[in-house]
Amino acid sequence: MKQGTTIITLDNGYHLWTHTRGTGNIHLLCLHGGPGGTHEYYENFAEKLAGQGLDIQVHMYDQLGSFYSDQPDYSDPETAGKYLTYDYFLGEVDEVRRKLGLDHFYLIGQSWGGLLVQLYALKYGQHLKGSIISSMTDNIDEYVAHINQIREKELSPDAVAFMKKCEAENHYDNDRYQGYVDQLNKGYVDRKHPKAISHLISTMATPVYNDFQGDNEFVVTGKLKEWDVRDQLKNIQVPTLLTFGEHETMPLAAARRMAESIPHARLATTPEGGHHHMIDNAPVYFDHLATFIRDVESGNFKD
Repeated sequence: MKQGTTIITLDNGYHLWTHTRGTGNIHLLCLHGGPGGTHEYYENFAEKLAGQGLDIQVHMYDQLGSFYSDQPDYSDPETAGKYLTYDYFLGEVDEVRRKLGLDHFYLIGQSWGGLLVQLYALKYGQHLKGSIISSMTDNIDEYVAHINQIREKELSPDAVAFMKKCEAENHYDNDRYQGYVDQLNKGYVDRKHPKAISHLISTMATPVYNDFQGDNEFVVTGKLKEWDVRDQLKNIQVPTLLTFGEHETMPLAAARRMAESIPHARLATTPEGGHHHMIDNAPVYFDHLATFIRDVESGNFKD
């Protein structure tokens, strides 16, 4: 398979940026978070997994609307209605798989990408060797409850009251409010943000993020308010790794319940890891990921 960057043309005419690194007959397709984020925290996965003894090809892409791929005009209601849906992004995953020539592969998703992994394993599980859900719960209610517990623990009552007032009045651009968001992000989302993936401008696809999530990680006002597949997880039949940071925005209690609900699932947690624990504590994260893939490949995977 071609290494490096390939721009693929979707059947809808839009173009997606893709990139392949590594060699071998094991294939890992990576779904970024956000929604509206980028592939960038996957850039070293091929090298890190090779360092774990895996001969693997890692495939990344930026989803429609994201920084390196085509960005539709979502201000057009017809365009937004067509492409800002769960069904669109799920179908996009399978189209990317087909256009990259992948089958019997591993699918990993971070945060929003982990949501797509759950949906993909439910609908297209026959194409998977294994699924990796990285830092994503199966419902939004437990996430919201946990996020509120975090900010009530980390911030003063006055600060929490101020944030809630801004949220009620839709004043998310308030400097003091954003300062509290930054403080929480540094503790639970990007605990260690390397300069290598920093940019001079924001690379977040804000229209996509706003439509599904809202203004920030601590308030859900978009379509994700309705996210809940708790009653469906029992139907995921492929070997599944749930990997969560031990100091992050997603509730570990939900992760433990998910590991019990999915028939063939294993939970691995990363000490000192926030939401992006592949960066915060890379040695532990990649040991967990490589062990899972090796166990599935050798037929020795146990829940």
